[in-house]
Amino acid sequence: MKKNSLRKKYQELRNSLSEEEVEELSLQISNNLLQLDIWDKTYYHIFLPILKKREVNTEFILHILQGKDKSVIVSKADFLNNKMQNFLLQENTVIRISEYGIPEPVDGIEIPENKIEVVFVPLLAFDEKGNRIGYGKGFYDRFLSNCRHETIKIGISFFESERNIEPEKQDVRLDFCITPKKIYTF
Repeated sequence: MKKNSLRKKYQELRNSLSEEEVEELSLQISNNLLQLDIWDKTYYHIFLPILKKREVNTEFILHILQGKDKSVIVSKADFLNNKMQNFLLQENTVIRISEYGIPEPVDGIEIPENKIEVVFVPLLAFDEKGNRIGYGKGFYDRFLSNCRHETIKIGISFFESERNIEPEKQDVRLDFCITPKKIYTF
């Protein structure tokens, strides 16, 4: 299946989930995440979910990170340059919904990509090799390509893997993907 067809398929699948299902599946993903051996790091990048797109609720993962006293980084998208700025999430960080519906920090302490050790990656679909499909703007591929080679990239998905997604040259593969039922290792 082509990327655009898969994008449409998984957007429809997510839209068919009730709010209760999103919460329950998000909790299952968080519980599975605890099984990974990633908790010895310091800097963790997490996305804040776009609620209207029924993205995985990362609040549960955020609670895990805070409970383990980790430094949490969130991004602000710059649609003029198609890049992300990364800020340390603190108690006094002001989060606003952008014109694109993305919860983002207004400002704060900027953290360079080369400090980030673990990234939780949003996606619509992924395959058995760790290739992923996002919304198609390339924000995360550009961001991940600027992170260190050893940065751990973890996709989180409500749904199981596709057999094969044909990657493009700029695509960055995942190291893991967590679903409510399974942990995929690539």
